[in-house]
Amino acid sequence: MALPLLPAVAGCKPTPPLTVASHVWPGYELMFLARSEGWLPGEALRLLETRSATDSIAALMEHRAEAAALTLDEVLRVRAGGIPLTVVLVFDISAGADVVIAKPNIRQLADLKGKVIGAETSALGALILIRLLAKAGLTKDDVSILSLTPDSHFDAWHDRRVDALITYEPTASRLLAEGAKRLLDSRQFPETIFDVLAVRSDAAYQHEAALRALISGHLLGIQRLRQSPQDTAYRLAGRLALPGDRALQTFRGLQLPSLSENKSLLVPTGRLLAASRELNTLMLANGLLAKADNLLDLVSDAYLPDQESA
Repeated sequence: MALPLLPAVAGCKPTPPLTVASHVWPGYELMFLARSEGWLPGEALRLLETRSATDSIAALMEHRAEAAALTLDEVLRVRAGGIPLTVVLVFDISAGADVVIAKPNIRQLADLKGKVIGAETSALGALILIRLLAKAGLTKDDVSILSLTPDSHFDAWHDRRVDALITYEPTASRLLAEGAKRLLDSRQFPETIFDVLAVRSDAAYQHEAALRALISGHLLGIQRLRQSPQDTAYRLAGRLALPGDRALQTFRGLQLPSLSENKSLLVPTGRLLAASRELNTLMLANGLLAKADNLLDLVSDAYLPDQESA
């Protein structure tokens, strides 16, 4: 009786693991903590370590990943490029962790006129640049822009190729400790920079269990960070390339939404969709989007766990 079933069984292919692309950023690191602590299903989930958001976007474009850790504006840019993405988790909201730093002789924003500013112009850096120039009363013609992926920010600063740098943690802490001046940070434009987990809309259902496990692992990481901050920071220090005490400081510029906060963020009437509308308008007006996003299927709370793990 079993023999007629053999060809069908042999033809079944196991579902490939969900591949999630992510570069180093404090808000994303709790995923990697979950991996190292064994909280994630290794056979159903793979974290692809990239050097920058630009590399993570390329992984999505080239079908090497089905999901990525990105900022909300980056999600809109990927969607404009033809890849349907849905946000299923808000990792963090930046409130000081994204920074514009400058050489000590640049005392105020207006002093940037005629200077070289380094930024990752294919990603979040382009949005912060718009905000920076507006606050400084300058235009792009008033400065020189050097396009740099984040993995080259540290060297560009030390090689004196830039006078100012749009960067983020952990590079920001390293350079500020060396005497760089903080000119501006994400506290000046609150609820603009949301770091999110975005998955291909056409692949999310297939990987429902893996997504739920990943989100649960991240939320458990938040609990551990709050309950045992010093111990958790030392476990994160290696990937952040910072001593344990300074690794903990990188989280001070971040809001880490809980499960209940994520549930309120990811509903159609939530703050994330409202922020998306504002970003959509701003990015379209400044040439960062080729066309307006209709925002359909942009957010979903369907993959959040019912309750946080103990």
